Amino acid sequence: MNPQILAARIDHTLLSPTAGQAEIARLCDEALQHGFGCVCVAPRWVSLAKSLLKGSTTKIASVVAFPLGHTLPSVKKYETLELVALGVDEVDCVIDLAAAKMGNWRELTEDLEGVVNAAGGRLVKAIIEAACLSDAELDETCRCVMRAGAAFVKTSTGFGFPGATTTLVRRIKQIVGDSLRIKASGGIRTLEQAIALLEAGADRLGTTASVAIMDQLRSGTSPSRKGDLG
Repeated sequence: MNPQILAARIDHTLLSPTAGQAEIARLCDEALQHGFGCVCVAPRWVSLAKSLLKGSTTKIASVVAFPLGHTLPSVKKYETLELVALGVDEVDCVIDLAAAKMGNWRELTEDLEGVVNAAGGRLVKAIIEAACLSDAELDETCRCVMRAGAAFVKTSTGFGFPGATTTLVRRIKQIVGDSLRIKASGGIRTLEQAIALLEAGADRLGTTASVAIMDQLRSGTSPSRKGDLG
C-alpha cells in the first residue's frame, strides 16, 4: 500500500481525558510529518490544533456527546455549534444508544438530525457502538443515520465497548452500500488490521496507533495482503 494513500485515510486521534497541551502538539506534529488526513481531538483542544495545523491539508475533527451519547438533543446541538465556531472541519457524534436499544428510531434520527443541521454542512460521523447492537438494531440504526443526513457511520468510540472488526464493517457496508461512508474505529493497532478493515469496506480509520501503523508499512514488518490499496 502506498504510504500517502493510507495516511490520508487515517483520523489520527487523541481523546484521552488526561491528554495535555504537549500531547496535542505532538499529535499535530505527527500529522504533519506523516500526512494524516485528519486529527481528532477533544473540544478544548480544537483551537490549539487549528493553530498548529494552519496552512496544512490535515482536517480537524472533534466530538459531541462523547463517549456515552446520552446528553440531551439540545446539548448536542449546542456542542456542535460551539465546535463550528471554533473552526472544526468534521464532527464525530455519539448517537442516542438508549434509543437504539429501545427501538425508538424516530427519536434517534431526530437527535442526530439536530447535530447534522447545527454542523452547517460540515461532515458528521455518527458513532454507533456497533458491537453492542443486535443485527436488527444495527440495520435500523444505520438507516436512521442515513435518514438524519450524516456522512459517515463510525463503528465505535473506543471507550468501553469492543471496537472495529472486519465482520462489523462488512455488515455495515451491506446495509449502507454507497449511501454512507464507514469509519472503522476502536482497537486498530497494526497495519494488518488497518488493511483488512479497508478491504472490508472502511473508508476511514480512527486510531491512536497511526504512527506505529505507518512505521510498520515503511519498514515492511507487517505481513502483506492480497488486494492492498494503492
